[in-house]
Amino acid sequence: MNNLFSIFIAMAIVNNMVLAKFLGLCPFFGVSKKLSNAISMGIAVTFVMLLASVSTTVIYNYLLVPFHVEFMRIVLYILVIASLVQIVELTIRRTNIILYNALGIYLPLITTNCAVLGIALINSQESYNVLQSTISSLGAGVGFSLVLIIMSGIRETLDLGESPESMKGLPIAFITAALLAMAFMGFSGMV
Repeated sequence: MNNLFSIFIAMAIVNNMVLAKFLGLCPFFGVSKKLSNAISMGIAVTFVMLLASVSTTVIYNYLLVPFHVEFMRIVLYILVIASLVQIVELTIRRTNIILYNALGIYLPLITTNCAVLGIALINSQESYNVLQSTISSLGAGVGFSLVLIIMSGIRETLDLGESPESMKGLPIAFITAALLAMAFMGFSGMV
């Protein structure tokens, strides 16, 4: 139990996918302009990370390792992630059109989010079982959502204030992200 809690905290805060591993930067900067979009994207990415991690861990532990074809994992993981995103998109479109319209373009963008592939590769590199992979991906998804929400709150507040014209938009976002990354470095060594 203590090990699972350590895995969760490590993936959510200490080894955050965005601020420590620099994965998923495109949605981090692209979707963090508005808080509502950041929350929707965080939920969608967390859900896909959970599904992808469980699927890829089962494939890795019960298919690739016994047949000694671990080198195929990246190709298979990309296929699994792309398929899962399509299945989730179709399911949401048929069952909840309001949620589908709210997520809009963000669902297909999850396929290109390298944080989803990154957590699947980290899980196989650490030789996690299915439960450990689930906790690891849940922590990574929560950490991704947390920094996305923090960043969107900061960017919405910055838009209300006055800043030099040359610093508006992405320049101030990059400076803010660097300050956030330094703040999260304070958690290193915690787990």
